[in-house]
Amino acid sequence: MATTYEAIATVTVGSGGAANIEFTSIPATYTDLLLKISSRGNTDLGTPALKIVINSDTGNNYTYRLLYGSGSAAASLSGTLAYAYSGAANDPGDTANTFGNAEIYIPNYAGSNKKSISTDGITENNATAAIAALVAGLWDSTAAITSLTITIDGSNLVQYSTATLYGIKNS
Repeated sequence: MATTYEAIATVTVGSGGAANIEFTSIPATYTDLLLKISSRGNTDLGTPALKIVINSDTGNNYTYRLLYGSGSAAASLSGTLAYAYSGAANDPGDTANTFGNAEIYIPNYAGSNKKSISTDGITENNATAAIAALVAGLWDSTAAITSLTITIDGSNLVQYSTATLYGIKNS
């Protein structure tokens, strides 16, 4: 079975930064979604959370299991949040002009089942404080995904933070 990736939209934050990146009116014509994010925040929080809200749902409808390593330790966490936890972003305390990267995969996003979310992310830093993370999540809704809003916990996205949303078709 051939798999085809098609860029739906790309957003790059301009001068002055932005509170979020939004993808709206996501068509239901694909089987899966893939979101690639390169992000950095403007507030030094020590690895701020990269957050995704689906269809403007800010209720505690997102569960997650996180496995991460910092270069000197490893740990896991789990819980329920008001957003899909998708790893961490770089902040001003990290190496200058570096951006954290994440890839978020959402299969069967337009189907009538609850939506699973998997993330592979890393912060870029020339220090032992860099973070590599794998996140498995679930959005507790059977609604089709029509919008995604990306934010960084307690921070704005800086200029050149970029997100590209891909639709995946299996043929």
